[in-house]
Amino acid sequence: MSDDILVHRENGVLTLTFNRVDKKNAITTTMYQTLATALRESAEDDSVRVAVLQGAVEIFSAGNDLADFLKNPPNPNALETAPVVQFLQALHAFPKPIVAAVCGPAVGIGATMLLHCDLVYAGDNAAFSLPFVNLGVCAEGGSSVMLPQAVGYQRAAEKLLLGEAFYAEEALDMGIVSRILPPGDANAYAQAQAAKLAAKPASSLRVTKALMRKSQPGMQDLMLAEIREFVQLLSGPAAKEAITAVMEKRKPDFSKF
Repeated sequence: MSDDILVHRENGVLTLTFNRVDKKNAITTTMYQTLATALRESAEDDSVRVAVLQGAVEIFSAGNDLADFLKNPPNPNALETAPVVQFLQALHAFPKPIVAAVCGPAVGIGATMLLHCDLVYAGDNAAFSLPFVNLGVCAEGGSSVMLPQAVGYQRAAEKLLLGEAFYAEEALDMGIVSRILPPGDANAYAQAQAAKLAAKPASSLRVTKALMRKSQPGMQDLMLAEIREFVQLLSGPAAKEAITAVMEKRKPDFSKF
């Protein structure tokens, strides 16, 4: 278990806190495994009735730790065993309500994971970004289908193809955020909402969530297909140029790709 993810269970609520603020809560392979394990165990634990994902007041997550991801890429021949895939599948399959508190940047998978949450509370400093194309890779986390379903094709295309940041007010207007709060209040508000949910009939919550999710068949297969394409693109010249440019703090040149 990684100290970069704090796992806490109390009063029916599982709280998963990104705790790597010095690295902008960028997610490593070890962190993905910790998240996946906690979600899978809590899915089977009747004492856990709700899950909460949260970060710090200034940062939710900068997404994949690029250096770690390049060092430990998913094995294309065994994608189901990759910690990032285990996390995404455990998150999507989690049968109980998931509440998220998002303050500051939520980038890449830091944003796409929110599509699998049932309630999302954003600080007014929240900034969302889906920069996959700009990094020479592709959408992941089911976002290639879930985002168009949630906000419409044209709006999703703008976010996924251009990869430009958008902020809390627009996210609320798009319907991917439930409420905007002062950053210092977001985590506490999410915990209060989780406590309300934990006091409700667990079976009713599970059935209601399952019925709402019937509009998303085949999501596990879709996420595997996305990751397969992601890994292939990651080893390509465009991604190498993009990541090199990030490391060298310059604008990438995609004119040859």
